[in-house]
Amino acid sequence: MRILLLVSAFNGLTQRVWGHLVDRGHDVGVELAPAFGSPEELTARVEEIGPDLILAPFLKHRVPEDVWRRWTTVVVHPGPVGDRGPSSLDHAILDGRERWGVTALSTVEEMDAGPVWATSTFAMPSPPVAKSALYNGLVADAAMECVDEVLRKLADGEEPVPADEAEREVPGTGELPLLRRVAFELDLSRPAAELARIVAAADGAPGAPATVGGARVCLFDAVATAGSLVADAAPGTVVGRDEDAVALATGDGTLWVGYAATLADKRGTKLPAAWVLDVAGVPFHPAPQELAESVYERDGDVGYLTIRSYSGAMHTEQCRRLTTAVEKALTEDTRVLVVRGTEHAFSNGIHLGAIEAADDPAAEAWANIQAIDDLCEAIARADQLTVAAFTANAGAGGVMTGLCADVVLARDGVVLNPYYDMGIFGSELHTWTVASRLGEVDADRLLGAKLPVSVAEAARLGLVDAVGPRDPQRFAAWLADRAAALTSGEEREEAVAAARVRAPRRPLSYYRTVELAEMARDLFDDRRGFAAKRRDFLRKAAPAATPERLRFADLRETVAG
Repeated sequence: MRILLLVSAFNGLTQRVWGHLVDRGHDVGVELAPAFGSPEELTARVEEIGPDLILAPFLKHRVPEDVWRRWTTVVVHPGPVGDRGPSSLDHAILDGRERWGVTALSTVEEMDAGPVWATSTFAMPSPPVAKSALYNGLVADAAMECVDEVLRKLADGEEPVPADEAEREVPGTGELPLLRRVAFELDLSRPAAELARIVAAADGAPGAPATVGGARVCLFDAVATAGSLVADAAPGTVVGRDEDAVALATGDGTLWVGYAATLADKRGTKLPAAWVLDVAGVPFHPAPQELAESVYERDGDVGYLTIRSYSGAMHTEQCRRLTTAVEKALTEDTRVLVVRGTEHAFSNGIHLGAIEAADDPAAEAWANIQAIDDLCEAIARADQLTVAAFTANAGAGGVMTGLCADVVLARDGVVLNPYYDMGIFGSELHTWTVASRLGEVDADRLLGAKLPVSVAEAARLGLVDAVGPRDPQRFAAWLADRAAALTSGEEREEAVAAARVRAPRRPLSYYRTVELAEMARDLFDDRRGFAAKRRDFLRKAAPAATPERLRFADLRETVAG
């Protein structure tokens, strides 16, 4: 089937849908709606494409009537049947919904009001998770079920059900208004649990505004804990910190915050909370485990180091602390070390926000890439057998960091972006690791194509060694079984032998030196436009055009890679 993905951005969900459809043999192309200056231009492009189906897994723009009347157009809406409006997940989290869902429906004149092709519901997490985590997790899983159902019905010649006849699995749904930042204003005299829910609903964007120490800020990445760290502290007082996390007194309990941004006329860049809030003289208190950068656990001969990075970004000091955590874990007398992410994030490499906010962005970027290279070397040089587990989506340097391990495993549904597309050559020993798994020719092709890769495709290519279940609990059990099997016996022997075959033919310093020589020119001479691309990414600038590599193969003007 020739399927056009019409989207507002090539985000994580769109990438997952793209990879899923490509893996199943469909002819798939992408068009970014913001790149078109008028409905007529978009209609002309669709006519040129001639799709069998238009899918919109992430679309904030209106589809021209001339498009949806002529071509089957299905929008994936992050709400159950009956829900309408642009802030569905925000409302669901704020209202404490116990159940939510996703609906695939035909485009009509009224937004989110068309006939229903498919729907899938799920239990909402309790306590709530950040909106971005919910979107990339349970919402994305439900969306994939809906996409498969749409394709099945189309193949069988079935029609969608009129919206007023579709069963409403979640009661009380209807049209809800757009929620702007003011709707998430935090009254820090309220209970911490209530505040954490508001922050979760606003996380990603637009952020929850608050006044802390007389300064206007937006808060993100929050966890509530019972009790007060300082007796009789006024609500909003900064009462503790642990590395980047900051604790605020509230009307009942403590609100720990991992990230924050200044808020004046416009919101500033999201940065670690301790960089934004006034923490001078604030005492150390241990942050809740949900905000810990790393947690080490041991199960017999297997050590598990779980790393956590907000939105996948890892700044210089964080990379240094993670390197120390890896080195400390390797002092244990275990036989296998598993380095894994959380259910919601693995890593996307260096921290573009921290780089942009630095007094000298080029120098900060240089320090950041050196620090993440140290982390990669710590994993690559380990005497123990190392396992990297891609528990969630990963990109750029985050993928390359995982590839430094002897064995690479992944959770089903994860999307990898194993390339650099920000005006930099990249480092993280990728000139060794990718080629050692794919060969020089295929490594160059993969890096040059600059396309996402489903973990199913990554396993076929040999980029990862095995793929486990999508369900987080089942994946954790599967990972534990795989790690235990690698402590001895035939599976360990095979893994060790494969690692020897992939071992670097030159010192690791050779690959690092070659990569950093290229990176120095990218960072300090800005030869590929890193500064502008970084700013556009952070500001979510609208694309001027759809990248040629995303379009249908027969319509590309150039061939990437």
